[in-house]
Amino acid sequence: MDLAIQLLERLLHGVLQLFLNPFYYIGILFIVLQYRKQVQLERKLFHTRLHSLLDETWRTVLWGWIGGLSASVVMLFVGVTVQADAVILLWAITVVLLIVRVRFLCLAYAVGILGIAHAVVGWLPNVSGLQEAVPVLDIVVNADIPSLLVIVAILHLLEGLLVGFQGSRMASPLFLEGKRGKIIGGYQLQGFWPVPLFLLVPLAGGSTQGIPWGTLLGANLASGWTLLAFPAMIGFTELTVSKLPRKQTQMSSRLLYLYGLILFGTAIAAHFWSPLIIVAAVLSIGLHEALIGYNRWIESKERPFFVHSQQGLMVLAVVPGSPAEDLGIQAGELIHKVNGHKVSTKTDLHAAMQLNAAFCKLEVLNHQGEVRFLQRAIFSGEHHQLGIILAPDQQALYYVEHRPLHLFSFLRGKLTGLLSNDSTKSM
Repeated sequence: MDLAIQLLERLLHGVLQLFLNPFYYIGILFIVLQYRKQVQLERKLFHTRLHSLLDETWRTVLWGWIGGLSASVVMLFVGVTVQADAVILLWAITVVLLIVRVRFLCLAYAVGILGIAHAVVGWLPNVSGLQEAVPVLDIVVNADIPSLLVIVAILHLLEGLLVGFQGSRMASPLFLEGKRGKIIGGYQLQGFWPVPLFLLVPLAGGSTQGIPWGTLLGANLASGWTLLAFPAMIGFTELTVSKLPRKQTQMSSRLLYLYGLILFGTAIAAHFWSPLIIVAAVLSIGLHEALIGYNRWIESKERPFFVHSQQGLMVLAVVPGSPAEDLGIQAGELIHKVNGHKVSTKTDLHAAMQLNAAFCKLEVLNHQGEVRFLQRAIFSGEHHQLGIILAPDQQALYYVEHRPLHLFSFLRGKLTGLLSNDSTKSM
């Protein structure tokens, strides 16, 4: 009972530490900027928004807390050794990386860089003299890299869970330029979660009662312990033109599980045999880049999915709360007939819908190629296409240039990476 009270007291103290930590608010600010850019892009491409800035932000923060508390419970039995100054240094590295590329916000890169620096500095002669001359080297030398790598591994296992359950919610449809210069549909899957970790760390004389259980890394918690607030960010950024968002996130989730398990095993091995620290640190970065490269390689081999066919018009997305959502129309389905007339262009669709201004009958081909018959009354003020966002054709006014983003792209009020379709000007 006394231990439970102490844990609760230390947790409350850790929450206060977290709320006083500016890096936690930097993470939330980044998420707000991300969703602001997403909503701006949706309005420009589709003249409507598919996501709500406020709803998505609070949901992301909420799931970050749920995931962080769950991971913290797991970490109770791991027994990491983390210093507060090492956490500050990691965030400083992360902010620098964020300026270069948005996807470098992931903790795997900062910990990997710190681990490589730790190994390199350890090989230098007269390290103690260098530590006195350069104080930051003292933090690098004394950082417990295996513990930090274990944290990265557990965070990526958590990320795998969040991507599997929440990743498709964050998918945003796009118009993109295909390999042959044609405008095609696709999805950007990009999500980040601010994860507050509360780590049980050793502290001499830090408590009147020790922890009665052993830990995986053998941290000495019998004489004293405390909870250290560790604000972390996890997230993923992917682009798919060949798969539905749900299928893509399921594949990404499995790859994240694999990454987390490999890194976890390597970090544990590095804890017991220090020469493996450099190997685990390189894997932290290298495997992460390999996951991104693997997804791009798979996408380069597949044919675009979100394009129109002779069977009908491809549904790229559905506006939330629209008649199309009420009818159960889903992304990836084909609008085959409208009011008994086969449609193969947007002009056909608009002409067929005008045949009956008060009622609409649809024949839709689902993902299995089966025909579904749908019908619904049309009311004044509803979306002119029932809320169906179609895959683009060559008359699309804009498309997105897929390129690496840096922090300043999110800070700008003006959209970046959005190009005008020159082919429409010559028509």
